[in-house]
Amino acid sequence: MKLKVNSRIAQVAPSATLAITALANSLKKQGKDVVSFAAGEPDFDTPQTIKDAAIEALKKGLTKYTPSIGTVELREEISKKFKADNNLIYEVPQIAVSCGAKHSIFDAIQVLVDTNEEVIIPTPCWVSYPEMVKIAGGTPVFVTTTADSGFKITPGQFKKAITKNTKMLILNSPSNPTGMLYSKQELSDLAEICVKHNIFVISDEIYEKLIYDTTEYTSIASLGKEIYDLTITVNGVSKTYSMTGWRIGYLGASKEIVSYINNFQDHSTSNPVSMCQFATIQALREPPEVIEKMRLEFKMRRDLLMSELDKIPQISYVKPGGAFYLFCDISKLGSAHDLATRILNDVNVAMIPGEGFMAPGYVRLSFATSAERIKEGVKRIATWIEKNYNK
Repeated sequence: MKLKVNSRIAQVAPSATLAITALANSLKKQGKDVVSFAAGEPDFDTPQTIKDAAIEALKKGLTKYTPSIGTVELREEISKKFKADNNLIYEVPQIAVSCGAKHSIFDAIQVLVDTNEEVIIPTPCWVSYPEMVKIAGGTPVFVTTTADSGFKITPGQFKKAITKNTKMLILNSPSNPTGMLYSKQELSDLAEICVKHNIFVISDEIYEKLIYDTTEYTSIASLGKEIYDLTITVNGVSKTYSMTGWRIGYLGASKEIVSYINNFQDHSTSNPVSMCQFATIQALREPPEVIEKMRLEFKMRRDLLMSELDKIPQISYVKPGGAFYLFCDISKLGSAHDLATRILNDVNVAMIPGEGFMAPGYVRLSFATSAERIKEGVKRIATWIEKNYNK
């Protein structure tokens, strides 16, 4: 019997990032010395104080159900964080905690996007955005950005993409996969258009603390009451505190939106893991030095990776302002997917092809690995290119 599944689920594409990571892990299990530029997570351990908070919660028996959208105590701490870091006033009823920032984005899309409504997604984009929109029955509308614009959607492009069915814009700053960072003025220009056309914004700010060439970070919701009312601000602890596996994300939005998300989580996941919520309270109370140490290390690695790649004339990139990715143009060498597969199989270097990010001709290199491995990995890539293309 042929299996018939929900039509929206049937059209969901597998994750390209997970596929290449699985192949790299398979080679590692075979004993291969794999240099991985594929990681979408910090390679640092979770700070001990955060782990201790989780252990203490376990010892106290704090292992029961909590409210579906998180404990009041955690949402109070998130409210303080939004005010201190982002100049945003989100009261406790405006905050929902979920099983990761990915889950927060999924919740917001499922609640707000209806059948055939359109969601504008600047590309290159994170692989999950389009699939989430499809699951909701919506239509992803891709706007292709280029290296010349720093991989940022321009006001002109945004206006041209808007139709009577446009419901939402998804912004990710700093970006996965490009590392680009929108300035305050750039966000202000986009916010003006959103307000004029009553378009919701999901502002994915998960890499907020990992920025390198400026101290200024702007949340689009902070730019006025009208855009605040239209924005769902998403964040989490995965990247900032190296807590990817703890699965805690959160969002701030209107009370009405959060009430619907509460209902949705009531009947899907229920609450995020209880002891992880208590650990997150500690994470949000960590001194700035904890984050700063990791940020400086990533900046050093970014600069090292760029300097090493500068030696390979067939590869170019736009300097990333944040996150821990370098998005490289390898179009001179052919198909990104084929190239990534061949390099992984031939010299055991893993990188993510751009097709999954709606950007053929590019590969994403993560610098969430040591300086030693960065040098080794780029050396192998350079040698492979020299052998295969410079005969």
